[in-house]
Formats: sequence, C-alpha cells, structure tokens
Amino acid sequence: MRVLLVEDDELLGKGLASGLRQHGHAVDLLQRAGMVLPALEVESFDLVLLDLGLPDGDGLAVLKELRGLGEQTPVLILTARDGLGDRVQGLDLGADDYLVKPVEMDELCARARAIVRRSKGRAVSQLTVGELVLDPAGHQLAFRGEPVDLAGREFTILHVLMENSGRVVSKSQLEKAVYGWGEELGSNAVEVHIHHLRRKLSPDVIRTVRGVGYTLRTSS
Repeated sequence: MRVLLVEDDELLGKGLASGLRQHGHAVDLLQRAGMVLPALEVESFDLVLLDLGLPDGDGLAVLKELRGLGEQTPVLILTARDGLGDRVQGLDLGADDYLVKPVEMDELCARARAIVRRSKGRAVSQLTVGELVLDPAGHQLAFRGEPVDLAGREFTILHVLMENSGRVVSKSQLEKAVYGWGEELGSNAVEVHIHHLRRKLSPDVIRTVRGVGYTLRTSS
C-alpha cells in the first residue's frame, strides 16, 4: 500500500518509514501539517499515518480540514497523546483508528491492513484470484496450491493486481504503489518486476494490455 506518514520527529519518522518499507509498503514522509493537503491533492494514498503534535499546527485540525473537504483517504492517528478525550475527539473527527506511541511495527501494519481492507469493502485479508491465493498478513503466496517466494515489490505489485482483479492497472498506478518520493525508479522497473512474477508463476498469469497496463487472468 502507499502510505503518507506525517511525523515531525525526524529520527522516529525515518524509523517508522523504514519499518513500513520492510513490510512491503511505499512510504512518503512529511514533517509539517501544512504539507498534508497539498500532498493528497497531487497523489493517491491508501492510508495517512498522522501525528498530532506537529510544529506548524495540530494534527486534529488537519484531520478536521480533510474531512470537511470531503477527503476520504483512511487516517490512522499515531501520537504520544494517550488521554481518553484526545482519542474520542480524533475518532469523532473522522480518524479510522488511533494508536499511542511507542508502537510495535507488527501491530501498526496489522491495523493499517485492517483499515485499508475495510475501506475497500473486504472482511478478510486473504485474496483469491484464479489459482492465486495471497495472504498479506503473512506475506505469503500460493499458486496452484504450492507456496511461491516473492521479493517485496513483486509481492506488492501482485497484491495490487489481485485487488483490481478484472480491471487493467496502469504502469503509473503500479509505480505509485511500489515507489515513494525520491526513491530511485528505472524506466523499466515495473516491467522487470512483471517479468520476474511471470517467471515464478506462469507466463500467462499476468496479461499486458498494450498501451494501457496489466491485468490478471482470472480463470485457469
């Protein structure tokens, strides 16, 4: 998933971003409240991780503004404020969940997956498309009943394609799901990942729609 992390503590922000990337997520890190809305206006994110104590404004005010403008991107508040009033206010203003620092990375990722899953109308995390069965929580894939080891970005690309089963996903959409701002991106990076997936699975599992993007074969 593509995550917008808003955290003013540079060391903590980098640590959280690194942990999320190790779990296969693309992460963009901001340190100021005033940068959140412009970022959401130019990019599509699956989730916002929002600190409350930001140097140029309060995260709750940012959340209120986003929801007032009709911004529906899921928001998980991630803060040191542990008061009941803060938690209630954050949830009432439109946050999808609230976690108090310090957090365990496994729990943070589990809550993030649950929020995004609910936002897409799914009750369970496991995805099944044709002969593919993908478990995001366990970072596991089975194809024709056999486990398949995938690198992080290969897993993310296949996850996106499975979530969009029956639709064509553009190269640009896949790039945004896998790479954050400032990450090195070769002109054929997506094509290389698709090639590796086809080699590990089957050449005809992923179909190229010339000039448009990629889609999965949905039947055997």
